[in-house]
Amino acid sequence: MIVTTNAIVLSSIKYGDTSLIVKCYTQSDGAKSYLLKGVLASKKGKLKTAYFQPLTQLKIVANHNNKGNLNSIKEVEIINHYKTIYSTIVKQSIAFFLSEVLTLSIQEEERNEALYNYLETALIWLDTHTSTANFHLYFLLNLTKHLGFYPDTNHVDYNYFDLVEGKFYQQSPQYNYITGTELSAFKKLLGINFEALDKVAFNAKSRQQVLTVLIQYFELHLNGFRKPKSLTVLKSIFN
Repeated sequence: MIVTTNAIVLSSIKYGDTSLIVKCYTQSDGAKSYLLKGVLASKKGKLKTAYFQPLTQLKIVANHNNKGNLNSIKEVEIINHYKTIYSTIVKQSIAFFLSEVLTLSIQEEERNEALYNYLETALIWLDTHTSTANFHLYFLLNLTKHLGFYPDTNHVDYNYFDLVEGKFYQQSPQYNYITGTELSAFKKLLGINFEALDKVAFNAKSRQQVLTVLIQYFELHLNGFRKPKSLTVLKSIFN
């Protein structure tokens, strides 16, 4: 089936000597993987490797076979050209980290317009703003809304947050919970929007704490999720 859709590149992996396997989050059909045969060898073809950098926003004409096999892309163009994401080391590190998180988090091959719109809007915000030190934290927390495990903010004034239940409690849970300074830092992200990000006061230590908590939260709620390899680089950038 030939489909024309917007798509966000999640990952690209070299396949053989000349090909790429590219995973995209498409507006029409959710997560899809494509085999781009010979793209690394061809200088004259319509498909260029530069189109498939992490989180690039594309319009593609693709063949979706829906048999669990790899799909193919016939035509591609970049939409929402980024001005800063690939040219500043901080934003580039954020982009590689988020692309890895999204690749590990999103498996569903089904349309989810709200999730697609969230990714598109968030990435344009990252590209067009300069105060981005807290962006990845808020992005991850908000992503949980679309993945189905956003914290239950009833009783947000309680002293413990159970990472498994995603709820606040007055009494200490037995395992996998946060309290004290970790909890205070975590709560700062709840109920804000992107425009309030630069008003969230995190020092390097609390930023690392919140990131560690969020990664653990993802690990507890998503089968197969593991610590992204790019996490070390990201932590060193913000340390």
